[in-house]
Amino acid sequence: MSYQGLTPPRSTITIRPHEAAAAVPLLARRDHAEPSVFQPEVLLREARKQKNLTDGAVPEICVLDPDGDLVDYVRAVHAAAPSRCWGCFHTDLWEWESDGQRFGIVGRAVGASFAVLVAEQLFVSGCKLLISIASAGEISTRLPKPCYMLIERALRDEGTSYHYLPPEPFIAADTGLLDLLASAAPAGIALRRGTSWTTDAPFRETAASIAERRAQGVHTVEMEAAALLAFAKARAKPVICIAHITNALGQGEGDFKKGKDHGATTALLLVEAFASRFAARSDRHLFPDVAQREI
Repeated sequence: MSYQGLTPPRSTITIRPHEAAAAVPLLARRDHAEPSVFQPEVLLREARKQKNLTDGAVPEICVLDPDGDLVDYVRAVHAAAPSRCWGCFHTDLWEWESDGQRFGIVGRAVGASFAVLVAEQLFVSGCKLLISIASAGEISTRLPKPCYMLIERALRDEGTSYHYLPPEPFIAADTGLLDLLASAAPAGIALRRGTSWTTDAPFRETAASIAERRAQGVHTVEMEAAALLAFAKARAKPVICIAHITNALGQGEGDFKKGKDHGATTALLLVEAFASRFAARSDRHLFPDVAQREI
């Protein structure tokens, strides 16, 4: 074998199957409770200097919109404007106001690692509730399309969540927050609750893996929820993940139809209803899971 100028390996390391889990950094790390050396506050501080941005807080209610349709809608209909204090190097934050409530939204942050990178920065910038609304694929064949689902728990088939919490198959959303917001859904919007499969590789959803997920009771598949929920639990932050189930993984003609205005009008109704209910919350009583972690 020719290494074409590269130094050949000195030895070959063989890892036996039973040793594989311990050898994988994601599964082997045990420092979840330790603080990170690199903090989001530092990144934002330096970004603001470089961009000549003013100090200030982002809106308390923020939205992650991986597809970008809701961003386009609030810019066109509600004259959403760029934030003057959002220092993130990788994204734009758009702000608008409705019924006296300020909202912020970041679009096209696709995937687990990108979503959590943005979430970390939003919460140190003034966000109090983060709502993720992501297009999702159908795993359960009993769901109408399109429909919306509050994700109660997510299967951790991605990498980011393992940097925040020790290994376990599923991560659950905060039940108090779920119950509060589920009861706020506007009339006429069928908001289901269920289990999602979060994957880093949407084009590796094989027939075998889909069958396995169905056997596990999974309803839908997307790319962000498990990581966001792990971040939320580790950091004791209110995060809600909504799957906008729009497709059967490309198996039918006319798949990926999201509804009126690409689903933006319905998604915005949910966001506004959740914001109104959240604004009237009592942290100590409505979020016992979070309060327990903060003590």
